[in-house]
Amino acid sequence: MEINLISDTITKPTPEMLNYMLKARVGDDVYKQDGSTNELEIAVAELFGMEAALFFPTGTMANQVAIKLHTKAGDQLICDRTSHIYAFEGGGPAFHSGVTCALIDGDRGRITADQVLEVYTDDSNFHYAPSTLVCLENTTNKGGGACYDLSEIEKIREVCLDKGMKLHLDGARLWNALVAKSQHPTHFGALFDTISVCFSKGLGAPVGSVLIGSKEDIQKAMRWRKVMGGGMRQTGYLAAAALYALKNNVSRLQRDHFRAKQIELLLNKKEWVKEVLPVQTNIVVFRLVEMDNNKVLFDKLKQKNIAISDMGGGWLRLVTHLDYREVMHEYVMEALSKLEL
Repeated sequence: MEINLISDTITKPTPEMLNYMLKARVGDDVYKQDGSTNELEIAVAELFGMEAALFFPTGTMANQVAIKLHTKAGDQLICDRTSHIYAFEGGGPAFHSGVTCALIDGDRGRITADQVLEVYTDDSNFHYAPSTLVCLENTTNKGGGACYDLSEIEKIREVCLDKGMKLHLDGARLWNALVAKSQHPTHFGALFDTISVCFSKGLGAPVGSVLIGSKEDIQKAMRWRKVMGGGMRQTGYLAAAALYALKNNVSRLQRDHFRAKQIELLLNKKEWVKEVLPVQTNIVVFRLVEMDNNKVLFDKLKQKNIAISDMGGGWLRLVTHLDYREVMHEYVMEALSKLEL
């Protein structure tokens, strides 16, 4: 039995999802003739109370198109230093949009309205790049699945409105936040100009993200998606998987969160563990008392067919997901409880 806790992106479609995919109504999506993709886009837009949505092959492309929508070359976007759009999207903001990033040291990836104001710059001084966009990430990846409080997002929104900035949400794991904090998608739809959501992480679809926004923005996004190579044909097979995930796999995220919390509680009892970030969703981030023992831990877990990931800086990560079954969880809990370094 191999247990992969490296990420929630490693899941494979269930037989039920595959059967749903086979029934997809497909056409040429470049011409907006793909029935299942159109259905997904309408469903997600309505769920968030926003005007329109657009299917993307990846969340990275969806985020980069959003940046392109809200900025021009020479502008500045504001984000946390560990945010995915800055740290893990290949320098996309600079490459695609020609913008610089004002980086904030937030709390586990979460920034505040006061911090946004501290780094904000306008065009009154030609030495500075004007701030035109704020990007948030919820849940935060490097922050160990931490969730924003809506009250802080509301304050950031007020700053954006006051300063004439747009607000984008990288909601790759927003489904986890919605479940963990009992929030509704419309709470977020009312606060952001654009939102990207992913279906290939906690929801178990093989591929796909959606960008949500105004009709005007999504119409423009179609062009930028094409420019970046994201215009695809019979996407309905992929959209059908996302539709199935949306209908069947959101509420079950509670199970992933519960298992992650159990692992956190166990790790906190181990004398070789220095710190575990408080678990809110499905990500457990921790570090050892002796960083030199990281390789020892990896080797011992490998011997038991358990895989986790190294986040750098001594931090280690494991992620619970759809394919992580109860029998696997029991095995991992027993293995960790007996493990000594």
